[in-house]
Amino acid sequence: MAKSVGTVEDYLHHLEGKGFQFQEDAIGFIFFGKHYTNASDEMINTAIELTLKAQKSFDGSFYVSLLETLISNKISSRKDAIQFIKEKDLIVI
Repeated sequence: MAKSVGTVEDYLHHLEGKGFQFQEDAIGFIFFGKHYTNASDEMINTAIELTLKAQKSFDGSFYVSLLETLISNKISSRKDAIQFIKEKDLIVI
């Protein structure tokens, strides 16, 4: 689902084109997480993707918690993030 490159804005437009609707508070959570963790766009996009897969909709607190976990464990790529969550059984995707 997530593209490995592209800005957060591009990814959100991509998802909206697939029918996902993000409310203003969801957008706020996404950019709060980005600034709070200083994560790359790839990691933000990956956290959005994994949140949607795990929750079936966007859950802002789940997203921020997942993003914090990934960043605090020095995960820096989509591939490593997916491997990490599978190894730790954090979410089922």
